[in-house]
Amino acid sequence: MHCPFCRHPDSRVIDSRTSDDGLSIRRRRQCPECGRRFSTMETASLNVIKRSGVVEPFSRDKVVSGVRKACQGRPVTDSDLAVLAQKVEEAIRQTGTSQIEANDIGLAILTPLRELDEVAYLRFASVYQAFDSLDDFEEAIGTLRQEHDAGTAANAGSLDD
Repeated sequence: MHCPFCRHPDSRVIDSRTSDDGLSIRRRRQCPECGRRFSTMETASLNVIKRSGVVEPFSRDKVVSGVRKACQGRPVTDSDLAVLAQKVEEAIRQTGTSQIEANDIGLAILTPLRELDEVAYLRFASVYQAFDSLDDFEEAIGTLRQEHDAGTAANAGSLDD
């Protein structure tokens, strides 16, 4: 790491701290040549491979804007969308890969979106799971109903205990 003041090619790390979101590390450094101190932020890069083959950095804002369309008219707040984008990024980073296909991001959005709003989930899933007919929608709705009924039955059973 070059010193930003004297351009000396080395520096010494004095202190390291994880950022609040846990996605970056702040390092306090000191130049052995001029003695001045400076901070650096280190993050692991995460790149998206788009359908066209172009590679660009991952953006939570793009996740939010894509999901916002599916949430139009639904009781979903901007903070809900920000939390969803954070969950998606965390899930992708846990895979350990530095590059991910754009379609895989869309698929990673489905689970947290279903937890947030089932109607928005169906809207979004119809694009990313390529629904071709009403049968696809009926199947997805049937799956949601089964899971909802199973969750309701499990909660009722736990109240009896």
